Amino acid sequence: MTRRRVLLLSTVHPATDPRIVYKIAPSLAKEYEVFCALPHALPNVAGDAITMLWLPAFQRLYMRLLLSHTLLLWKCLRLRPQLVHIFVPELIPVAVLFKWLGANVIYEVQENLYKKFSIKTFNNSFLFQKLFRIFDHYARKHFALVLTEDAYLNEYDKLTYRAAIVRNYALLSFTDQYATEAFVESKGPEIIYMGVISLERSFDIIVTALAALKKVYPDFKMHLFGKVRISQNEIEKLPGYLEIADNLIFYGYADQKTMFPYARRAVAGIALLKPVADYPDSYTTKLFEYMSLKLPVITSDFPLYRDVVEQSECGFCISPYNARLLCEKLLWLIENPDQGRQMGSNGRKSVERMYNWASEESTLLTFYSALQRN
Repeated sequence: MTRRRVLLLSTVHPATDPRIVYKIAPSLAKEYEVFCALPHALPNVAGDAITMLWLPAFQRLYMRLLLSHTLLLWKCLRLRPQLVHIFVPELIPVAVLFKWLGANVIYEVQENLYKKFSIKTFNNSFLFQKLFRIFDHYARKHFALVLTEDAYLNEYDKLTYRAAIVRNYALLSFTDQYATEAFVESKGPEIIYMGVISLERSFDIIVTALAALKKVYPDFKMHLFGKVRISQNEIEKLPGYLEIADNLIFYGYADQKTMFPYARRAVAGIALLKPVADYPDSYTTKLFEYMSLKLPVITSDFPLYRDVVEQSECGFCISPYNARLLCEKLLWLIENPDQGRQMGSNGRKSVERMYNWASEESTLLTFYSALQRN
């Protein structure tokens, strides 16, 4: 029997996006013929069973609307997919065209933009916000929805079609494949940070804490993987930055295959977010990745995060504004390696028991199957 075709679409997510490329696409490929159109997609990055379609990458929305969307339609309309899964709201008009051609459309909500606009630094004009609201409300009435967080149901509560919550938990098979043991002997303690680097994610607090840490451990290293959303001029003005600049290694956005080996030699993974936008209502996916890597975690003291970290006994939840406390927790983990390893082991067990992709994959496949029966 011919497999039904699924088209996964994003004009924003990178070609190695962990959720789309390493989780959703391979999961769907077990039952469907999967095509994945992403910026700068590379052949076989998600495996031979998935066809990757290249799109250009642009930061500015108007450039994506003019060029990326045109190329996307030229490449993908001829596929005539039965299911189209979009990951950004700007693709809702494109999805409407696919629906007219007979496809079921899934609209995935990965962030609460109604709250997130308050901290966005680009693509944030009044016109863009107005268009988002129009298209988002259209999608609620005409598409099926996938939500990545339970809290998003508070906003997306009146829907016409099916909805499912598919959380972004850790994929253990991927973690274990690429998180090899430490490959370089380090002179001092190492710390890892994975995610966007911004003031909203407490980079200023991290810098202050590390400046204090350097007085005790001058040879520490911190590996920072992620896009930098602060200007170099702003970074250099942060109190303590010039003192620790040589201790920080910025890699930019990187594939998890590159990041994970560094985690195995770190004493902690940091995921501090300030209580702005939708952060208090949304899990930072790095939390579960650190746990799967057997890393003690230091994260924000949001109730949502405390429920995971404190019950798992896998790290510390602290104020995202408290640099002194962050330094103290890092010192404790450096000087108590056995207890730190136990925290890491506790986190891994919690991921194996509750916070892993296997349960979410089942939800996703069941959701897709129900759409086919409609």
